[in-house]
Amino acid sequence: MNILVIGAGAWGTALALAAAPRHAVTLWARDEAQAADMHRQRVNTRYLPGVPLPDNLSVVSGDLGPHAVSQDLIVIATPMAALRSTLAALAGLGVTVPVVWLCKGFEAARSDGTPGLLGHELAQEIAPTLRTGVLSGPSFAQEVAQNRPTALVAASPDAVVTQAMIHAFHTDTLRIYGSEDWVGVEVGGAVKNVLAIATGLCDGLTLGLNARAALVTRGLAEMARLGVALGARQETFMGLSGLGDLVLTATGDLSRNRQVGMQLATGRSLTDIVMALGHVAEGVYSARTVIARATAMGVDMPISAAVVGLLDGALTASEAVRQLMRRQPTAER
Repeated sequence: MNILVIGAGAWGTALALAAAPRHAVTLWARDEAQAADMHRQRVNTRYLPGVPLPDNLSVVSGDLGPHAVSQDLIVIATPMAALRSTLAALAGLGVTVPVVWLCKGFEAARSDGTPGLLGHELAQEIAPTLRTGVLSGPSFAQEVAQNRPTALVAASPDAVVTQAMIHAFHTDTLRIYGSEDWVGVEVGGAVKNVLAIATGLCDGLTLGLNARAALVTRGLAEMARLGVALGARQETFMGLSGLGDLVLTATGDLSRNRQVGMQLATGRSLTDIVMALGHVAEGVYSARTVIARATAMGVDMPISAAVVGLLDGALTASEAVRQLMRRQPTAER
């Protein structure tokens, strides 16, 4: 199987490494200097230092067109902000093989104020001729690159796309489950980043394990409410891309979104935190769209709303906690 991975960040590199033992994999880097360095040193020093690249993994850059031909699967491993342009480019090239993405979150709101879209909504809008899907679930790139046991979900309403992902990445250490519910899988991947900021704040303020458990549980309820309103299946949120990814991102110290929350608890500015991270924390950019979409559909998401208030500077950390704890009693649903 010939696989092209577009994006040589940590996650794109990790998935390329996972597929390389069984397939012919080409890893495309936007930065030509980074590609040259990876080709020469056989390691991604910027994003996955210490993890060697196998000799049969090709690292390229430049014009994407020549590398998109003669492939059996194309994997987009860019941040969410680049998904629209990448899908448009592949559609313009007349790609007919399955195209899947790894990024999680909502696209940023448009200049006219229209809320951003999820990946599958983007694909349907700008590249409806492509056969598309999403690969998601609880996964830190570093652990996948180290061949530690991991389980993901390959989601698409197109069974051919789902099977292509399973064939490409299912190994002895990477288990791939199939799903038709790409709406639920994408909502889980987007909202868990926002909730991880809230949980990081909770831990940074040393509110305790009781508070963390409450945030994760009630956050999962918020996630499911929005997902079902957007057409997802309720049961999807009890799976890998829902509960699984939420637990990992909200409690794992490798989570960038969790680190944002912990740093906000110390009083640092959001600008300084994001600059110091050096990597994208998608929850920072997705939180406002999550609330915009929820508000438009009449879905109550108080934890996510508190995160937006915190990110916008409308609430302090302690005020965000008080706002949540002083809400009126209600039934658990």
